[in-house]
Amino acid sequence: MQLVVMKALPALLQHCLNRFSGVLMTPSPAPRSRRVPTSKRGSGSVATHRSAERSVARTRRDSRRALGGELVAGRNAVRELLIARSRKVKDVWLSEGLDRAPVINEIEELAIAARVPLRWVARARLEREAQTEAPQGVLAHAASLNEYELEDLAKTRKGKAPFLVVLDGITDPHNLGALLRTAESAGATGVVVARHRSAHVTSTVTKAAAGAIEYIPIAVVPGIPNALKRLGELYVWRVGLAGEANQLIGNEKGLAALDIGTS
Repeated sequence: MQLVVMKALPALLQHCLNRFSGVLMTPSPAPRSRRVPTSKRGSGSVATHRSAERSVARTRRDSRRALGGELVAGRNAVRELLIARSRKVKDVWLSEGLDRAPVINEIEELAIAARVPLRWVARARLEREAQTEAPQGVLAHAASLNEYELEDLAKTRKGKAPFLVVLDGITDPHNLGALLRTAESAGATGVVVARHRSAHVTSTVTKAAAGAIEYIPIAVVPGIPNALKRLGELYVWRVGLAGEANQLIGNEKGLAALDIGTS
């Protein structure tokens, strides 16, 4: 496992990571100037056309691996979606014969106040649509989550230094949802995930995150190694956990970013 941290580690997140025994810190390198490549002789419009084709193909590939979040399942997740109002909600489905718990009444009131259509459907149909286990009789269709730029997450905002959680190789949606929920509760200012070979925000993730996805910005990057390098260029300190280290992470002060995943 590898970890990168950028701020004083909150107690909640530290508790979740207490099985790691050590920490290794690496200072950020100074930004280096970049050379702009010169055009090759004779490339002309053919090279431009090929470049455009590659760009279109890359865009098409990336669109198939968008961040997601269009299907929100679970009572707390749907309630927070309606409270946050950070993206358009198309409709809310409720299972017929659902118990009249206070949270269900609140979801109804929030949907009505936001003029979001409410649909009562058969339980079997809702569970098929939810594409996850135990959706708790509630789901919502919404616009996809916004993807943030890595550079934006690395900025200090409103006097608050960045505290980023970088997720490397987290493919299980339950784990991703739990990490997002913990990161948001611990005060993280952003999360970074890889576009490929990584879980994105499915209905299972939304349920496990219990609404955290509505409040924590997420950046999707082509690769984690390059993202960590870029964070270094932006003066972000990188910290890696090592099982053989003899210094506990809880003894470190002033950390600022956190990368969890397989090495």
